Amino acid sequence: MSVPRADHERSSVAGASGQHAPDLDTRRQEPGHELSLQHDDFALGLIGWPLDHSFSPALHVAALRAAGLPGSFRLFPVPRGEAGEREIERLLEGMRRGEIQGLNVTIPHKQTVMRMLDALTPEARAVGAVNTIAMDGGRLLGDNTDAPGFLADLQRSFALRPESAIVLGAGGSARAVVFALARQGWRVHVAARRRDRARRLADDLSGLGGPISPAPLSVAGLAAVAPGCGLIVNCTPVGMAPNVTATPWPKDVPLPERAAVYDLVYNPRETALVREARARGLLAVTGIGMLIEQAALSFERWTGRPASREAMGAAVPT
Repeated sequence: MSVPRADHERSSVAGASGQHAPDLDTRRQEPGHELSLQHDDFALGLIGWPLDHSFSPALHVAALRAAGLPGSFRLFPVPRGEAGEREIERLLEGMRRGEIQGLNVTIPHKQTVMRMLDALTPEARAVGAVNTIAMDGGRLLGDNTDAPGFLADLQRSFALRPESAIVLGAGGSARAVVFALARQGWRVHVAARRRDRARRLADDLSGLGGPISPAPLSVAGLAAVAPGCGLIVNCTPVGMAPNVTATPWPKDVPLPERAAVYDLVYNPRETALVREARARGLLAVTGIGMLIEQAALSFERWTGRPASREAMGAAVPT
């Protein structure tokens, strides 16, 4: 299997028995180098593009430390396209051989990876996106921890009754968010620049509970659905570092007066969208809580151990 060798951080931890455990590795991998791991290590990683500003290594290293487990968490930056898909397939073969115990998947591969797997959990199949891959009885199993991770943090952050929500974006993360909201009875407007993707998402997830309808991600489209909206969720990467001044919400459309704003972007810690919402007196949070919760659920599937959300939260870079 070909995976990278690159600059990395290493940190030693003590195991549950007090014995000195093998180093935890947060190595960034680039295609073209072999991955060598001790047999008893938990080798974990993240596939996506770009990954320069990911907090995932810090979270999972903290979870491994808290559980007293030896292991590593590595970033696998894999771009779109045929070469990228071949690299994902090589990583999955590494899982089959026991060289990797768990993988997270992020933009832009959450849907692409589905056809490469042996089985899907009911949640992943219903959402139509995978963010967690584990071995299960010799099979590559795709799961989705984004949906429960988002819902748990939404309910922790806001006291909201299901009403009308606008979800910006129609990718894998948006699918998880729409799935979670619709099952709670929310009326969801999916706003995407590509109307066909928004319509396909709405069609795929219809019948879950609350109605789902597509809308253009434009001034006219948002102005038509914003009045009376109780929740806005940004599922696009707009505003992510290093493009920290960008916002997915058009400046010519006022934010709804009583809407809560949830931005899945978590780096920077206060996005331009969240800053604008707070300036207007609205409740607003970034997706750092969802990131921690979905990571904890993934960790628990891979290791069979409880994840310390407190330790993971403390490890988030400030």
